[in-house]
Amino acid sequence: MLLTYIINKKDVDKSINSILTNNLDISSRLLNKLINNKKVLLNKKICDTRNIPHLNDILTIDFSTVEDNSNVVPSKMDLDIVYEDEWFLIINKPAGIPIHPSRSHFENSLSNGVRFYFDTIGLQKKTRPVNRLDLDTSGLVIFAKCEYIQECFIRQMSSNLFQKEYLCLVNGSLMSKTGTIDLPISRKSDSIIERCVDLKNGQPSITYYKVIKEFPSYSLVKCKLGTGRTHQIRVHMANIGHPLLGDTLYGTRSTFIDRQALHSYKIKCIHPISKKPLTFEASLPSDLL
Repeated sequence: MLLTYIINKKDVDKSINSILTNNLDISSRLLNKLINNKKVLLNKKICDTRNIPHLNDILTIDFSTVEDNSNVVPSKMDLDIVYEDEWFLIINKPAGIPIHPSRSHFENSLSNGVRFYFDTIGLQKKTRPVNRLDLDTSGLVIFAKCEYIQECFIRQMSSNLFQKEYLCLVNGSLMSKTGTIDLPISRKSDSIIERCVDLKNGQPSITYYKVIKEFPSYSLVKCKLGTGRTHQIRVHMANIGHPLLGDTLYGTRSTFIDRQALHSYKIKCIHPISKKPLTFEASLPSDLL
């Protein structure tokens, strides 16, 4: 896990600290860790990051520090890995599996399976899911293999460079086949789980939708998130009168599917290291076909 950076003309008179912080977007907290562990090298030698490098000098940052990952129990699991490289992996999560361990899912969360997989490839790192899906939502989840990659993706999310698209089945036929739902969302006052549209105190929430196919009593809809609020698609679709099939929290039970009919099918992002645009897709699971 080596990141290499060659000093160029724009870096003249800048300290190594400045280059690492401003050019490579390494947070001050992570930079302190790297410095303390002697993981910042200049021309293959440990350096004082307060110094000013020369043109064409080579900075190398080593992110392979061993981490304590004992907080997650390893559990063998069949992972549907859509993509993997040295820096992150993408998993197509089935419905019914949470991303994080909890009291009720201490050993059978996706993080448990990733921890087991990390052990098999000799990677002693914490499990770091970048995006999150509800227990009964299926689809793509990114796991960063180090703290730096997680930070990069979080910054992409805040600047809308990390885009997520979903497919869902909703009740009924939408009058407008494409549209934007711009309604603020907040936690419902009497619930720790449920969210609601709150025009006064809610956080800005935007969902772009397009009807893909219509059936006699329901529709297949593509949703693109402009923001990433908890339960956003579920709340927005219910609010306009078309709750997701099987969504018992915001709608009703369905004879067609026994979970909310929601699938994270596409992720668009920028590779944190190569800077190349990437697109990943996961086809609809069988219970949504």
